[in-house]
Amino acid sequence: AAFLAGLVDALVGGGGLIQLPALMLVPGIAPITALATNKLAGFAGTGSAALAYGRRIGVDRRLAASTALLALLGALAGASLATRIPSSTFTPIVIAALVLVLVLTLTRPRLFTSLRRALPTRRLMRRALPASSLIGLYDGLIGPGTGSFLLMAFVGAGRMPVLEATALSKLVNAATNLGALLLFSGHGVLDWRLGLLMAGANVAGAQTGARWAMRV
Repeated sequence: AAFLAGLVDALVGGGGLIQLPALMLVPGIAPITALATNKLAGFAGTGSAALAYGRRIGVDRRLAASTALLALLGALAGASLATRIPSSTFTPIVIAALVLVLVLTLTRPRLFTSLRRALPTRRLMRRALPASSLIGLYDGLIGPGTGSFLLMAFVGAGRMPVLEATALSKLVNAATNLGALLLFSGHGVLDWRLGLLMAGANVAGAQTGARWAMRV
């Protein structure tokens, strides 16, 4: 599941739709532990994909730094909220989010296709920064589909070319995963052994997916 999640996430985002349900099926695992462990594996995969894209595709550094920082802060806030939600309430929220993201991804494929002229950098910044903050908050709180939401925002609202938007979304998603991971690690809810094993598989999938995306 972690390998497949890394592969899919590197292509179009949404690896959490595969990885988080797999974690929630682990017998006896608490929902917050599943979410936290998912962040560890996801950070390794998205970070790896961001490096792979970064070597081949240029992204505006100021845009990348600004969006990543705001997304990280948003994820810290979201993860803080997640630690305060009771398990009995948290599980239905995660399942509902999984279903919504899956339906949106399947029914709105055009949101991933750049069809209009690219925006000037300043207008792109005005749209990308608030979107990154809100999506970061969502990622820290729940998570599934974050990469897809970022891609939709950068391609749909920001009118970025698809590969450039994908490269930026991987960097920002790595920042959101890191922000949530920092918060969760301080609360002692991570399953480090399982998370590190999944991280290795996620990286392998992410490298495969990034190569496919740049080749095709």
